[in-house]
Amino acid sequence: MFFLHKLFGNINLNQLYLCHHYANKEIMKYLNLDNQFEPFEKSIAFTAFVFNGGEPHIKIETDLTDVDEITITTRIKSFNDMGLLLIAVDALRRMHVKTINLFLPYFPGARQDRVMVGGESLTVKVYANLINALNLNKVTVYDPHSEVTPALLENVVVQSNNSFVKHATKNLEEYYLVAPDGGALKKIYKTAQYLGGVAVVECGKTRDVDTGKLSGFKVYHEDLKGKTCVVTDDICDGGGTFLGLATELKKHNAGKLLLVVSHGIFSKGSDELAKVYDDIISTDSFSTLDDKNIKQIALKNIIK
Repeated sequence: MFFLHKLFGNINLNQLYLCHHYANKEIMKYLNLDNQFEPFEKSIAFTAFVFNGGEPHIKIETDLTDVDEITITTRIKSFNDMGLLLIAVDALRRMHVKTINLFLPYFPGARQDRVMVGGESLTVKVYANLINALNLNKVTVYDPHSEVTPALLENVVVQSNNSFVKHATKNLEEYYLVAPDGGALKKIYKTAQYLGGVAVVECGKTRDVDTGKLSGFKVYHEDLKGKTCVVTDDICDGGGTFLGLATELKKHNAGKLLLVVSHGIFSKGSDELAKVYDDIISTDSFSTLDDKNIKQIALKNIIK
């Protein structure tokens, strides 16, 4: 005791214990539920599988005694992925992790952000309610489809696609940014400003709300004068919007065409798109792609 008194002065043993305890606390760990997706650092150890009855299961294997904060990262492509997220949060809470964050770059159900036809669900709200019920410290989403998603989420942080578009266009000298429709138009002027005032070309289309069929593509610019056109949007699913738009852009004397999309689903593949676009660029927010036609930029290389 005399030695401790000489060393630490009037500090008592309880204070000494607390200093030692908090000095050994680890600031942050990550739980990457998708083993192909590591946007920050390596994951803590866990095992996950699906029971024969269809229920997801998880077991955290890393000792989290000295861990106060965990960020879960995941890419939700099915309701089973959602279930795994829910039970992962429960497992962490039972291990007394105080602060849990979520990095969910592609927000599921975000395109169903309004009810257009009777009998439909407001799907984005269903997913948002499930995540809000987890009482997470922070929920980070990347380039959400519309303003509805962040409006529904609690403790949300939105990361824009600005740095991604900048990375994708870094070798271009002069080009247009092309907004394929009114939804993209809401964000593209902010991106153009971020890039130093790139000129924007506005476009439009018509979608049948009952069938989903697209028609009436329009480019509101008379002559593109052979300039490179960078079509940028949040999601490419089947690619119908971008195929129809490419045809119309060429009618207006567009030069090279680039397709830059944050969330690449490419449910119908990329071969048809590659016939009309000189480059197709996406991130790994939705899945890790192995496609010769697509340049994929990992989010870990462009997010802060």
